[in-house]
Amino acid sequence: MLPFGGIAARLERDRLRAEGVGQHHNAVKYLNQDYEALKQGCIESGTLFRDPQFPAGPSALGFKELGPHSSKTRGVEWKRPSELVGDPQFIVGGATRTDICQGALGDCWLLAAIGSLTLNEELLHRVVPHGQSFQEDYAGIFHFQIWQFGEWVDVVVDDLLPTKDGELLFVHSAECTEFWSALLEKAYAKLNGCYEALSGGSTTEGFEDFTGGVAEMYDLKRAPRNMGHIIRKALERGSLLGCSIDITSAFDMEAVTFKKLVKGHAYSVTAFRDVNYRGQQEQLIRIRNPWGQVEWTGAWSDGSPEWDNIDPSDREELQLKMEDGEFWMSFRDFLREFSRLEICNLTPDALTKDELSRWHTQVFEGTWRRGSTAGGCRNHPATFWINPQFKIKLLEEDDDPGDDEVACSFLVALMQKHRRRERRLGGDMHTIGFAVYEVPEEAQGSQNVHLKKDFFLRNQSRARSETFINLREVSNQIRLPPGEYIVVPSTFEPHKEADFVLRVFTEKQSDTAELDEEISADLADEEEITEDDIEDGFKNMFQQLAGEDMEISVFELRTILNRVIARHKDLKTDGFSLDSCRNMVNLMDKDGSARLGLVEFQILWNKIRSWLTIFRQHDLDKSGTMSAYEMRMALESAGFKLNNKLHQVVVARYADAEMGVDFDNFVCCLVKLEAMFRFFRGMDPEGTGSAVMNFAEWLLLTMCG
Repeated sequence: MLPFGGIAARLERDRLRAEGVGQHHNAVKYLNQDYEALKQGCIESGTLFRDPQFPAGPSALGFKELGPHSSKTRGVEWKRPSELVGDPQFIVGGATRTDICQGALGDCWLLAAIGSLTLNEELLHRVVPHGQSFQEDYAGIFHFQIWQFGEWVDVVVDDLLPTKDGELLFVHSAECTEFWSALLEKAYAKLNGCYEALSGGSTTEGFEDFTGGVAEMYDLKRAPRNMGHIIRKALERGSLLGCSIDITSAFDMEAVTFKKLVKGHAYSVTAFRDVNYRGQQEQLIRIRNPWGQVEWTGAWSDGSPEWDNIDPSDREELQLKMEDGEFWMSFRDFLREFSRLEICNLTPDALTKDELSRWHTQVFEGTWRRGSTAGGCRNHPATFWINPQFKIKLLEEDDDPGDDEVACSFLVALMQKHRRRERRLGGDMHTIGFAVYEVPEEAQGSQNVHLKKDFFLRNQSRARSETFINLREVSNQIRLPPGEYIVVPSTFEPHKEADFVLRVFTEKQSDTAELDEEISADLADEEEITEDDIEDGFKNMFQQLAGEDMEISVFELRTILNRVIARHKDLKTDGFSLDSCRNMVNLMDKDGSARLGLVEFQILWNKIRSWLTIFRQHDLDKSGTMSAYEMRMALESAGFKLNNKLHQVVVARYADAEMGVDFDNFVCCLVKLEAMFRFFRGMDPEGTGSAVMNFAEWLLLTMCG
């Protein structure tokens, strides 16, 4: 059965996106929940909102460590803020970094991102819309806007929060009457299926989901020489910065170092300053721990003697702006103690250049599906070529005076979608990456080509992601001469299924598009034969099977085909089904009798023989079946060029669980394709590429198919 519902939903989503739905000013209503309508309904009925899409209960908490029978969830009660404090507030005195204190959930990465968000009020209120409170028009409902894989979504939550012994279980504010951060965490948990799905992650994820920006990651053990300049510039631009210390074993997780830094824990960077210390310039960096406590005890920590040796006005200014859980350290110590730095650029500006020129951006959605588009990395040459391919045409070189190399800068960011939701089912992040190739001369200027296996066997990549890694996103800045290139995103292993977003940022104007085959069919003219052209032996066989009426029914066709196929011992097949034979009769039946005469059967038989030849040519390992990617080439040999989406449908419909295609399914696919192409051309005699049909014709087509 073709997945009509899924295809219709995808087409509708594409239509809405073309109309601007998903931009920040016109966010997608998550799960079709309309905040204003739901709130008004509660006010009119005098009830407080209870979210049917994310019910307050065990399933919202988690599935393993926070599962229904775990010790961590024993005694959990869901309470509204008014049941916890006398006068709950949404935000008290503006959102600040102390509003985010970590609870019993390992989502410090998310809280570090929320903490950085509070440093930029304009940015914060894109995520936390104005006008929400526990006083005016309160109805137990709140909403937040979060960027998800290329579009902004508006997420509604009720204010029932998990508590234990009368206190919030997860994120909470140092100001105990304030609840915006706990409600934002709940909205994020809803997006990802449950609270436990948020445990463990990269600050980059939170950064990007609150900004729609693009992130970079730096290994501080191999930091560029101008790392301080990069950090200073990022903070001036309002970028979000996070840092962490790598763990080397499970025992390291949240282990506290001698000087009170926590391994495997996400911190946010909140300031960078130069001070005059004993006649020398000293670079200081300010770090925040979302726990709200456990602070660095080394040089420049709270109360350390270094503060006595700088200008008193500097000391007062720097220490006055300190919050609980926040500390200064020397930049030298920072580079020595921390392992990685993550920077999220709020707008895709030039990331390390002094001038803030805007990047040109392009966003593509793609899928990896077993057997059709999930080819794995270049270590798997038999399947690598089936991955989606995206073309970048770099038109102008960078404005880089003093740089002898003529090159164009661009950034590629590959993000896998919805993998946190898979944790409940035992899934998690795939290991992903990408490679960049120069387009061969014969394919330049064309979008309607999908480069095949031979090209990748003969050509080296011009650039690639630094590593394949099991993070939600991998990104790289690349410089290449002007020209045409293709980006091939992939999982490390083949046959791993996921949806992804590929974002391409180019410094100068460029053309970017997905490379895909133009859908076409090279159909031969219908054979013109008469009974006189048919051999006597074939006539005799037909006569024996057809009986007196000299016509073959669907049931008789099935008997004939299965008898003939059984003689071919090199073919693995479980035989033709009645459905398959009905499709064949529909294709060949010219007089509407739902039966095949001698001539019609001869033409069908000629087709099947030619398809058998193609099948054997593409059954490369002579296993008696084709793999799904061998089928792609076989269909092309039979005259059909299909795009990636159609190949996904074909594989879903005709391949078995091991991604094999036997001969009867191959024939059925070709029969279906030929029938559909011929039907469409009959409806579009002028070859315009569009056909008009009424509802009755549409039903007739789909019911016959």
